[in-house]
Amino acid sequence: MAQDFEYERNRMLEGHLKARGIRSGAVLGAMNNVPRHLFVLESLRNCAYDDSPLPIGLGQTISQPYIVAYMTEQIEPFPGMKILEIGTGSGYQAAILACVGCEVYTIEVLEELADRAKEILASLHLDSIKVKHGDGYAGWPEEAPFDAIIITAAPDAIPEKLIGQLKDGGKMIVPVGRPHSIQYLKLIIKKGRGYYENDLLPVRFVPMVK
Repeated sequence: MAQDFEYERNRMLEGHLKARGIRSGAVLGAMNNVPRHLFVLESLRNCAYDDSPLPIGLGQTISQPYIVAYMTEQIEPFPGMKILEIGTGSGYQAAILACVGCEVYTIEVLEELADRAKEILASLHLDSIKVKHGDGYAGWPEEAPFDAIIITAAPDAIPEKLIGQLKDGGKMIVPVGRPHSIQYLKLIIKKGRGYYENDLLPVRFVPMVK
């Protein structure tokens, strides 16, 4: 079975990531090394490396591999980078960041998912990840400032309070828009007391809730 997953992971890399423009060696390496099948429901493990989101329970999903790789690549991660993630979900995005060498602080509003993610991440000995159950809109002020923030659920508008937890020049990547309407993945770069933003691509994420 392990060999089957290795084959599927390679298929994901070549057919879904490299073929669609993911170029970062660090990101591709992390996507190859993290066993995505451990982060999905056991009943869906045969679909773990398909390029599609999958339900993880409680109305939440694990994002499709391309979107995880794309969002990671956009913040240009490097070893030692300090990152805040809003929306731990399964823990997969945090694991990818840790595999690049980042120090990850991740917040999940649903306690059951936070506890499950902690168990999976601990089993993989990813000790550079700290998981907290709490309100993502509040961020993690006692650990700020961060080099980057990744938000994996969609607020209706840019969460400006979180931009305040970025370092000057820091990046935030966030899907913005209402449920069941067009959402856009935005890259935000903090500049002094303000910021500028770029629309990247249309997406569909679960809503960001308190």
